[in-house]
Amino acid sequence: MPQVVRPRIGAPHGPPPATPLPHRFRSLADREAVEVLHRAARVLVASLPALTDRLVEALYAQEPGYRAAIDSDRAEVWQEVHHSLRHNVGSLIQPREFREPAHRTSRWIGEIRAEQGVPLDAVLHAFRLGGAMVWQDLVDETARRDPDDVRLLVHVAADVWNFVDEHCGIVADAYRQAERRLSWRRENRQRLMVAALLDGTARIADLAEAAAMLGLPEQGRYAVLAVAAAPRGPGAAARPPLTLPAAVPDTAVLWHPGPEAEFAILPLAGPPGELSALAAALEVPAGTRAGIGSAVEGLAALGDARRLAETALRACPASGGTVLLDEHLPDALVVSSPALAGALADRVLGPLDRLDPADRDVIVETLTAWLDADGSAQRAGAKLYCHRNTVLNRLRRFEQLTGRCLTRPRDAVEVSLALAARRLLGA
Repeated sequence: MPQVVRPRIGAPHGPPPATPLPHRFRSLADREAVEVLHRAARVLVASLPALTDRLVEALYAQEPGYRAAIDSDRAEVWQEVHHSLRHNVGSLIQPREFREPAHRTSRWIGEIRAEQGVPLDAVLHAFRLGGAMVWQDLVDETARRDPDDVRLLVHVAADVWNFVDEHCGIVADAYRQAERRLSWRRENRQRLMVAALLDGTARIADLAEAAAMLGLPEQGRYAVLAVAAAPRGPGAAARPPLTLPAAVPDTAVLWHPGPEAEFAILPLAGPPGELSALAAALEVPAGTRAGIGSAVEGLAALGDARRLAETALRACPASGGTVLLDEHLPDALVVSSPALAGALADRVLGPLDRLDPADRDVIVETLTAWLDADGSAQRAGAKLYCHRNTVLNRLRRFEQLTGRCLTRPRDAVEVSLALAARRLLGA
């Protein structure tokens, strides 16, 4: 804190006033003003408890932001105000001795009020209210002692109010720094809590706190969305480049980054087909894969929901798209056990590897189209731009090469799973 009353014996900084007062008169007026200020300030120091009482009452009456704090712990607020007044009024008398203590007090008040959630405007108003009360008491005490001396206080008025403004700046800086620290701690704690929920490591005893912190019902219905975006260039946004449906407000979704994918916790409150509608409306850019797990009940089950979402993501084609686990359960079985799926693909489709690659691909493409058409050679032929008999001939050739019978349910299931393994795992 700079010296509250700066002597003006030397030449002032900046251009001189148009009609300067005589040098000796200005110096004499300054010295007399300082003496008057010191006399009045000593009286304020002696009656500091009463001044503190009046300021606390004024804060309660005039500043709504302080009422809750005063109602909660009036003694704590009183001590804070008294501490601040003691150092700040003391600075009027002994600036050098009280400079750092006054700064520390103002910084401490800014930090503690930020932690308590008192609005910054209210804190600054409190400081200005205190400054106004101190100044009025200085004027009143001077007028009581010698009314003619009041005119001398004009020479120190600017210094007193600059002092108040300086401490308002200190308070504001400390408040904003504390606010940033608190915000970082809240965000970090929220990230840790979301990570624990998705990992399934959150303690049951912590679920109520997690629900309150995240603004989510502890026993609500949830699903998890896993997103693996195409590689992004430097400086690109961290958020996966997709658009959620309007029915899912972005503000209600909690995102969490993972090493290979990003996850979103989706609160569910709609009908049973809500996930299907969500998957259909999800806008996924080319090259981005999205997997939506099955719905679960309660925050405690979010770890299971994340694993289901990861399974759905693995069942998503490498080219991108959206997979809703409930609608791709056979594919999910395949990707859940890659080793067994690979063994099945080798057992069922291995004989085709002896063919020329082009010939093999034609048979596999025909077989896939026929299964997608629910066993209709007519529809499969239309999709492949060939006659139905051509489709049937290729299917018979597949049966001859592999020993499988496509009209036998067991063989049809194995063929379908083997094709899924080749498609999803490259087995």
